[in-house]
Amino acid sequence: MDTHAKETPAKGPVATEIESCLRLALNPSHLLVINDSEKHRGDGGYDAQGGESHFTVELVSTAFIGTSRVARQRMVNDALKDLLVDKVHALSIRALAPGE
Repeated sequence: MDTHAKETPAKGPVATEIESCLRLALNPSHLLVINDSEKHRGDGGYDAQGGESHFTVELVSTAFIGTSRVARQRMVNDALKDLLVDKVHALSIRALAPGE
């Protein structure tokens, strides 16, 4: 067994739901959902119970072709609107069109 290999933490229910919503709404060719919550321990909005409150999403989708950065962020926020109400405190978005 390689003792230097890093274990990928299990994806929690909120991260799984984020991924599902984005796949359904934007059909990304690349999607990465990163739980940044531990970096924000003690900050407002940190979920000490579930440990899922702050996220970064990186995605590439043809839905973003010809759209501005602001429009892309709105599309992601719209796809996640129900989660942003009470499950996600902070969200960083990197949304790209293919080839960018």
